[in-house]
Amino acid sequence: MSQTPTKISEIQFVPVKPRDGHVGFVSFVIDGKFWIGSVAVYTRLDGTGYRLVYPTRKVGEKNLNTFHPISSEVGRAMEEAVGNKVTEILDENYGSQTTIRE
Repeated sequence: MSQTPTKISEIQFVPVKPRDGHVGFVSFVIDGKFWIGSVAVYTRLDGTGYRLVYPTRKVGEKNLNTFHPISSEVGRAMEEAVGNKVTEILDENYGSQTTIRE
């Protein structure tokens, strides 16, 4: 079974004061079918871009995932699209080659 590429659109990024690598929150639409929100955006430890952290819900003492990609291909597509948009927004507002400082 062949799988069509994942389309990530309508990316909205809300920056926050950087802390421990956290630079903001993002929402986006996947394949025109699912709206995904409240995803945290962090800088990668090696400085090569951004990683996404998906929301959880605390039930008793446990944190349960509310959603996350189950395919590494989809996860990479989401990180790449979001990373490009975050870079574009930061470059527009703070100049190219922006480095997030805490």
